[in-house]
Amino acid sequence: MLFSLVLMIKLGLFVVLLVFFLLRAVPPLQGFIEKNHIKEAVAIKRVQLFRDRPFMKLVKFLGKGSYGSVHLYRHTKQDGSTSFIAAKISSDRRTIQREFRVLSQLKGSPRIVRVFSHSLHEGLDSVGKRVYEMPMEYASAGTLSRFIRFNKRLNDSTVKRFTRMILQGLVSVHSHGYVHCDLKPGNLLLFPVYDQQTSSNYTYELKIADFGLALKEGEEESDNWKYHHPFVGTPVYMSPESVEYGTVEKALDLWSLGCVVLEMYTGKRPWSEVKSRYDLEDVLVEDKKVPEIPDTVPWDARQFLDKCFALKPEDRGTASELLLHPFLVGDDKKTADETIIKPQAKLEDRVITTKALDISSKLPLFKRVSNKHRKLKILPPRRPISTFVPVH
Repeated sequence: MLFSLVLMIKLGLFVVLLVFFLLRAVPPLQGFIEKNHIKEAVAIKRVQLFRDRPFMKLVKFLGKGSYGSVHLYRHTKQDGSTSFIAAKISSDRRTIQREFRVLSQLKGSPRIVRVFSHSLHEGLDSVGKRVYEMPMEYASAGTLSRFIRFNKRLNDSTVKRFTRMILQGLVSVHSHGYVHCDLKPGNLLLFPVYDQQTSSNYTYELKIADFGLALKEGEEESDNWKYHHPFVGTPVYMSPESVEYGTVEKALDLWSLGCVVLEMYTGKRPWSEVKSRYDLEDVLVEDKKVPEIPDTVPWDARQFLDKCFALKPEDRGTASELLLHPFLVGDDKKTADETIIKPQAKLEDRVITTKALDISSKLPLFKRVSNKHRKLKILPPRRPISTFVPVH
């Protein structure tokens, strides 16, 4: 009886001591978790949205995508001068955070669209719903997709120049370990570069945009790639291995690049002859076919496209290696080509220099998504994440 009483007392003391140590250990552990959670999230400033600021005036609605809309604002400075800023606004916090994080890491690359400020802006829309705003530079010439529609088929020199710029952007993207996953003309922006002496002659600078679907290489799951929604990107620009195995490799962007180059030469989207998405899946996975390259495409361009459309991803090489392909070596034409149709320049097109607002905060890390292999299926193409159109 005495032995049992002593045992119970010892057990009680042990429980009390265990609870005491746990209570002392939990607060630091919670602090550690909270601290790291803050580091993993993209900084968000609770500020007035552009539409609510007296020095910002809404010019027009530019376009709407799958998770947000894009608006053009005129920024009036203290000296009376103005500049233009495009703002992507979304209620999908996680997706716009991902794009903001990627663009922030790629700051400084001349072939990647610039994002302004060091944080997202948080506010309420007209109906009181919480939204997030990402200020970025305005592409007054619109997208490459619109440019192709204007010109039908681009000349050889222009195709080479644009291809070189896309690859330069991919070198930056891939060097940071990312895969764009949705490279297509609708996600490539054009910026007019005017002649110093006359505004009638100008060329274009091209930049890669829309990184809402970007993933780290080998990372096969995101908010846009789920079990019941198993695809990433636009089906007609996807590579066979990404369709069959659901893999994300840098070679995926190189296949997509080949599709873009072919579209610039022909004026048609790849696989335009395929009637349905199910047929397209069979063509890519079962038949192991590549997009048809017409005889009108120059010989050196055909060799370049054969490289991009290699069925084995490793045979496509890297973006840096493709920059050295004979198709792109030399012929770096800087002057405007008279055979290119240029949209009529407007006041908003001429003032394209922008200045980031004085909003700063520390940019922490963003949590990565775990790897999970998913079977990929072709679904109907979604609307572009964002659509930039010129001001009329």
